[in-house]
Amino acid sequence: MKIAVFGTGTVGPAVAGALAKLGHDVVIGTRDPRATLARTEAGPMGGVPFAQWHAEHGEISLTTFAEAAAGSEIVVNATNGTGSLDALAAAGAANLAGKVIVDIANPLDFSQGFPPSLNPVNTDSLGEQIQRAFPDARVVKTLNTMNAGVMVDPASVAGGDHSVFVSGNDADAKSVVAGLLADLGHRDIIDLGDITTARGTEMLLPIWLRLWGAFGNADFNFKIAR
Repeated sequence: MKIAVFGTGTVGPAVAGALAKLGHDVVIGTRDPRATLARTEAGPMGGVPFAQWHAEHGEISLTTFAEAAAGSEIVVNATNGTGSLDALAAAGAANLAGKVIVDIANPLDFSQGFPPSLNPVNTDSLGEQIQRAFPDARVVKTLNTMNAGVMVDPASVAGGDHSVFVSGNDADAKSVVAGLLADLGHRDIIDLGDITTARGTEMLLPIWLRLWGAFGNADFNFKIAR
């Protein structure tokens, strides 16, 4: 499949690399490709600079949000949650119409320091905001309850015996996303319902952040025992 991944931080390259390894035709979208490749600082979680990562993944091209979305069947939103709507707007509603948007971002507000708060919360979610902003797209919220390493290699934690959630209004879109999740190695895929259920998975982030602080690392995930 032709997949565009938006975001050049920690999550975007991890997901792009994993999907390319599975044989998909992957492109990374960014606001300004030249500026992105000029960055020399380490990644936000201490990874290699993006330009170095990109040089090691020559099969994955880098282009603008709009060009990436226009040529894709699926768009993965791995941008910072506070900038997701702007990034998708830059891609263009026409380029997103009819396509599956896999939203793995979280609306974390760091304006008051760490730990961040959620905005929106309780009565809305980023997933819903994206669906409202792009009504002709098919938004599926998933993978936002774990770190990038676990997203693409679930077996690295407890042999993969843990849960991942999907939320969305379109059954066919959720089926496509569930197939990708299974290909990545996720075994316990839980369909929570329509896109409003993304409020629940986004609201897991406060406990996720505190578990990270308690453990001193993010190599864990949730398991729904039933």
